[in-house]
Amino acid sequence: MALTAGIVGLPNVGKSTLFNAITKAGAEMANYPFATIDPNVGMVEVPDKRLQRIDELIPAKKIIPTTFEFTDIAGIVKGASKGEGLGNKFLENIRQVDAIVHVVRAFDDDNITTVSGKVDPLEDIETINLELSLADLDSVNKRYARVEKVARTKDKEAMAEFAVLQKIKPVLDDGGSVRSIDFDEDEQKIVKGLFLLTAKPVIYVANIAEADMADPDASPYYQTIKDYAAKENAESLAISAKTEEEIAELDDADKKDFLEAEGVSESGLDRLIRASYHLLGLATFFTAGGKETRAWTFKQGMKAPQVAGIIHSDFERGFIRAEVVSFEDLDQLGSQQAVKEAGKLRLEGKDYLVQDGDIIEFRFNV
Repeated sequence: MALTAGIVGLPNVGKSTLFNAITKAGAEMANYPFATIDPNVGMVEVPDKRLQRIDELIPAKKIIPTTFEFTDIAGIVKGASKGEGLGNKFLENIRQVDAIVHVVRAFDDDNITTVSGKVDPLEDIETINLELSLADLDSVNKRYARVEKVARTKDKEAMAEFAVLQKIKPVLDDGGSVRSIDFDEDEQKIVKGLFLLTAKPVIYVANIAEADMADPDASPYYQTIKDYAAKENAESLAISAKTEEEIAELDDADKKDFLEAEGVSESGLDRLIRASYHLLGLATFFTAGGKETRAWTFKQGMKAPQVAGIIHSDFERGFIRAEVVSFEDLDQLGSQQAVKEAGKLRLEGKDYLVQDGDIIEFRFNV
């Protein structure tokens, strides 16, 4: 699935450090604004312990995890919606991503400058969100009068869109976000077609000090970020980007020892990757045995033929049926044979909604 999360934030909050840790792509870092000018794009494996277990029970020559794409976008400054700094470029780059990973500085370090001269997570968040809201308001205002004119002719599509614009405009006027508004299914389709920045789902990532890793909630900076996210019904995570960059260079054994020494059970990056993955409504199905056991990404709500098409278009075109085993059944029963004997191997047709963790063999004919 070609979906991507964009890493955004004010200059020098740790965006590129986090991106490096995620992708090991070596994005340029510097202690001044706009070290990242063109968006860096990198692929990262989605951590999934189920792959190893499936391979234990259905051996294959190779294991292939699924991947997810992150984009590191240039730092934004106040006035970006009016073209300040790299404003227009920033806004266009963020328009191209499907979700936002909003990195917020939550640590003290006199050696790393801040745009405002102080560490203030709430001000940092509101600076960016206001710029995105103003950019959306500009887009909505340009469309508003034009759609209203057509709606007066009783054109049904225009009337429906104008009703949505009327819900959106006052929220943006108050500096709010489109994602905070409740829409029904038909309205959601209209909103999607407006390509608004504040409609995108968001995760707020508090870039904390290494000393706060074991107990992020003890950080007043993180609490501020967490409370703000909760009011938006958004997710929040605490990560020490610099530490995660160091961890990313370790082998698995050393990584485990390091995390244990820090008092945490898993890396912040693993949590972020999974959170970003699920933020977009993505899930994983598996194909197993033979040449390879592989994880595949699909969008929740997809039916079996569509999911088959992710592997190959011929699979969708000639779809006959899907032979499905849930990971939970395989894990509990311990073998394919035991699954069959327990009557847990299912034959599903064209209307089957694929579930996260399904292990599937597709039957097709072209």
